[in-house]
Amino acid sequence: MSKTTQADIESQSIDDTQGVLELVSFDLCPYVQRAIIILDEKNIPHKRTYIDLSNKPDWFKEISPLGKVPLLKTEQGVLFESAVIAEYLDETTGAALHPKNHFEKAHHRAWIEFGSSILAGIAGLYSAQEHKTYTEKRALLITKFEQLENKLGTSRYFSSDQFQLIDSVYGPIFRYFDVFESFSDDNFFESTPKVQKYRKNLAERPSIVNAVSQNYPERLTQFLLHKNAYISQLIQKKAA
Repeated sequence: MSKTTQADIESQSIDDTQGVLELVSFDLCPYVQRAIIILDEKNIPHKRTYIDLSNKPDWFKEISPLGKVPLLKTEQGVLFESAVIAEYLDETTGAALHPKNHFEKAHHRAWIEFGSSILAGIAGLYSAQEHKTYTEKRALLITKFEQLENKLGTSRYFSSDQFQLIDSVYGPIFRYFDVFESFSDDNFFESTPKVQKYRKNLAERPSIVNAVSQNYPERLTQFLLHKNAYISQLIQKKAA
């Protein structure tokens, strides 16, 4: 990934009072975006510290058991793993974004994990070295979107017209395809109109829009170029 500048690393602080939450982040990470969306949706005072994952600071290594972002620094200690952070924020502040019904909550947690499997599929797509593998990874992603299509109903978001915690997972997923479509004619959503509608509704949500910097598309494109994979060839062909 491209190096983070000093301007990128600066903390974005809503409140500098003692005890404010601090989210340790990387600007392209979809799991970080999940946490930012929840913080924004619930108007939680916090500050953000961006690090360069290719040059992790020593203080980060000391407090991150898995060496990954996001981390949430609280007065009680440090939390890691995005799902844990999201649920902590949801349970300790304001009205819950998770369903109250125990089965519905568990059902949402299962589809949150499904969202993580889509992210793994996206990583497989942009890491594919040749067209054949890229095509195979593309087909797997379309299959996952068809499974999601069968789950979605007529509501604005995943299962409600009200934004819920699970929706913070799918917003960052669909954002990838906004960038992919800027250099590729591939249509990942031709067979999934409900997913496409869900994608559009999420793209209009301010918390999702504001979960990344304005130059996110350029930064992600540079990251993809540096992969030296098949997708890098598509970017270069579009630019020629």
